[in-house]
Amino acid sequence: MKPAARHLIAIFVISCGLVWAPGGNAGDLARSAPAGHSAAGIVQPAAATNSDPVAEIRAAFTPASRRYARVRQGLALIDPLWDVAAALLLLAGGLSSRLRTFAERCFRSHYLRVLVFLTLAGLVVFAVRLPVAAFRDFWWEHRYGLSNQSWLDWGVEQLKVFGLNVAILGATGMVALALWGVEHAGRRGWLWLSLGTLPVAVIAVLLQPIVFEPAFNRFEPLGNAQLDRRILALAARAGIPARHVFQVDKSRQTRTVNAYVSGFGPSQRIVLWDTALQRLSEDELLAVMGHEMGHYKLHHLWRGIAWMWLLSFPVFFAAARLVDGAVARWGRRWGLRGAADVATLPLYVLVLTVLLALAQPVVNAFSRGIEHEADVFGLEATHLNDAAARAFVKLGSENRSDPDPPVAIRLLLYTHPPLIDRVRLALAYHPWTAGLPNRYYHGPPKAAE
Repeated sequence: MKPAARHLIAIFVISCGLVWAPGGNAGDLARSAPAGHSAAGIVQPAAATNSDPVAEIRAAFTPASRRYARVRQGLALIDPLWDVAAALLLLAGGLSSRLRTFAERCFRSHYLRVLVFLTLAGLVVFAVRLPVAAFRDFWWEHRYGLSNQSWLDWGVEQLKVFGLNVAILGATGMVALALWGVEHAGRRGWLWLSLGTLPVAVIAVLLQPIVFEPAFNRFEPLGNAQLDRRILALAARAGIPARHVFQVDKSRQTRTVNAYVSGFGPSQRIVLWDTALQRLSEDELLAVMGHEMGHYKLHHLWRGIAWMWLLSFPVFFAAARLVDGAVARWGRRWGLRGAADVATLPLYVLVLTVLLALAQPVVNAFSRGIEHEADVFGLEATHLNDAAARAFVKLGSENRSDPDPPVAIRLLLYTHPPLIDRVRLALAYHPWTAGLPNRYYHGPPKAAE
């Protein structure tokens, strides 16, 4: 599911375990944004430079960019508080129990009662988070020239996210099934929830590029034939089956730049934002593609799913014990009938939000590790060290990214290595020049072009 889809999903995802599926785009470049575009979006090869990319990326982090990044970082640090606030609003005033009673009056079916409750409770979560989202994702982005959306476009997209989430709930019934499992499995309900996260995560990743992403943007085969040939040639050398390379019209929403890998098997695709095609040179795009192919070749998607699935067991165990304790202490005051009561879902949201915030440094460390591996693979496969360094400099400059954040920010927020570390890696890592073996790429050497 796309990272932005968090309004209604705040209840649904946490309840059924999707929160542990690797979110969004497995090979996301972390809002990387470059410059240097040519007319009509046709990229041109860039000449090598003798500049100092480390000095450039530091200089590009202007006082304005620093203000932008610091506010974004601060909002990200307190982001879990909005879910906690929404959960407390539903619980403390008895609103959750009243919504459950209303749903029971509407329908006899357990599934429909859960769906009605989730829709109404989701509206509460949506209302609590909407002002913060409007400031962070619309007003703040516009203030620093990074958004192309009007208020109307942005608002319609938020409503579309909400409607899509309701449709997903109606089509799957996974939350109703999860509550049924908790009721019938008793104190072992957490175990069944954890086991259920694996198929849910796999299905979500499979459907993301063919169901969820096209609901927000138009995807087309890569229009630059020369670049497409070079990307497919790189994939062939890396031993990667020919996959579709797509471009997406993200310029409808943003001026930032990105690329990512999503899906698997028949749904797998490499995606370049149209802003990347406009602003990155051909060699820089190939360096980016080398990184994305590293995710595929090193099985990062499956490693991520497996790792998160294993982590879900202790998290759901702790959540179950904390929810049981909270129900025993405050359940009567809040009108809760037990752990399997649909009105208890906001309590699960509260508890799991706290647990996930505590686990976030561990999750981020794992993510930074596989992103570093992908960077190394890309350099080994392409030998485009200079192009990779230039791309990272552009990403930091145009996306106003903090290239060298404080250690605490790295641990708590960064799913990718800081850009300055990636620039240094691009400049320093070239074992082939000394006749040393590669770490990850073991295909044919880079062909002369």
